Amino acid sequence: MFRWQYLGLAIVFLWFMVGGITHFTSPEFFVNIMPPYIGWHLEIVYISGALEILGALGILLPATRQHAGNFLILLTIAVTPANIHMWMNPHLFPDVPEAFLTGRLVVQVLLLACIWWSTRQPAEQAAS
Repeated sequence: MFRWQYLGLAIVFLWFMVGGITHFTSPEFFVNIMPPYIGWHLEIVYISGALEILGALGILLPATRQHAGNFLILLTIAVTPANIHMWMNPHLFPDVPEAFLTGRLVVQVLLLACIWWSTRQPAEQAAS
């Protein structure tokens, strides 16, 4: 594994571990950003928090890293409606600058790329 990939893994691990824990320590934030057409807000917040923590732990082990990375990509895509909801309804989040809401979508794309890149085995290792 390349040295830069370890940095990517560290970023992904911290992003999802801290984010997952925050789902339990500040669930009201996550409930508030969910689109109204999705039900079971609190339950989904707790489930997604637990899944973020499990995914973060999964990337620590080489044997589960790629599968956990794939899972975190799917999970990140699954929470995209909340980010889009915030971006499309900035009036509902007056304490958050609109530029931050746009930047958040860009960061999400960069996060997806980082997850993919950092959880793949280099071609020479995958072939052996």
